[in-house]
Amino acid sequence: MITSIAHVNLTVHPGTLEQAQQFYGETLGLSSAPVPELQIGTIIWFNIGSSGQQIHITCGPTDPTSSRHPCFKLPGREELEAIKKSIYDHHIRGGPAAPMAADKPGEEDSGAKGKEYPQRFFARDYAGNRLEFTM
Repeated sequence: MITSIAHVNLTVHPGTLEQAQQFYGETLGLSSAPVPELQIGTIIWFNIGSSGQQIHITCGPTDPTSSRHPCFKLPGREELEAIKKSIYDHHIRGGPAAPMAADKPGEEDSGAKGKEYPQRFFARDYAGNRLEFTM
């Protein structure tokens, strides 16, 4: 029986693991985890809190139009709004690790609407990976 997700792997453009460290580590605030010795320089792992779950970033093909995405859960509205602002500010600031797209704080969020959906928003990282954030 499946009890949780161990990790989700996202791909970024070859040669951009440094940008992944900046976006996922600094903008999203995820902590880096050690990778197997033989994979150093080809993959980055990030812990999702103390859950044992991780995001793995590897280099490979990307599709900035795909609807595939992980959904990150935050403890409440305050934390959700804080990460939304962090992502949007990085989007506006620009740079090689800047998100391609980010929902603007205070404006309508992207994604499907309806009473079935909790408060949430979407962004696309610098490589086009779609990311959902909810509480």
